[in-house]
Amino acid sequence: MDAKNKKLGRLASEVAKALRGKTAADYLPNRTTFPKIIVKNVDKIEFSEAKLKDTFFQRYSGYPGGRKVFSAWDLAQKDKREVLRHAIWGMLHKNRLKKEMIKNLTLYHGEEK
Repeated sequence: MDAKNKKLGRLASEVAKALRGKTAADYLPNRTTFPKIIVKNVDKIEFSEAKLKDTFFQRYSGYPGGRKVFSAWDLAQKDKREVLRHAIWGMLHKNRLKKEMIKNLTLYHGEEK
């Protein structure tokens, strides 16, 4: 898939559907054959600056004072691939196969491959 000039949410929903295998002609919900998805030109995705500044992610280590909060805008400044990966992660089914599906996702900055 090519991410050039596409909105973050729309691209993430397309990729999540493809990772599930629903774009294949022989899709059956009881079969677990997940295709490999390659997304290129991730650095050219259109982001809404206001939405990214209002969206916050958090991690918790389990220790007192171990909660880390950071905005999607800060993450996008470092690596836009991680913002897209987080959006796709949230759109996948919440079951045991989620980790297996996300392993088949490859994100490239430019025109590689």
